[in-house]
Amino acid sequence: MSESTPFGVVAPEGVVSRPSAWPLAQTVARIEQAVTGKGLTLFDLIDHSGEAERIGMAMLESKLLIFGSPRAGTPLMAAAPLLALDLPLRALVWRDTRGQVWVSYTDPAWLARRYGVPAGLLGNIAGMEPLIAAAIQP
Repeated sequence: MSESTPFGVVAPEGVVSRPSAWPLAQTVARIEQAVTGKGLTLFDLIDHSGEAERIGMAMLESKLLIFGSPRAGTPLMAAAPLLALDLPLRALVWRDTRGQVWVSYTDPAWLARRYGVPAGLLGNIAGMEPLIAAAIQP
């Protein structure tokens, strides 16, 4: 699946956005299943749009999954302590103004460059890309 640009959104450097073939709730469920199926921990699911609605504000549907593995993340943070600002990993599932569902995340290779992660440790987070790709394809 090729990388695309969400309608009306300019992504900052290092952010990857991929269109999902599924509705938002199903995309979230598929990523949750992929995360737990790989033995990773789903630390939290933040319903940004639901919280906005709860306080009487509106925004397009948006949910953030926070996931990872202490076994994979700890060596990364030991080698590059400030990487803890971006770990655990996150995937934002959201809908643009045209109704397309997207999954956006920070590119693991970009994180490695940003924090100076040793090349041998990139594999500890690089697996998120195929995990997400498999979850959003038909």
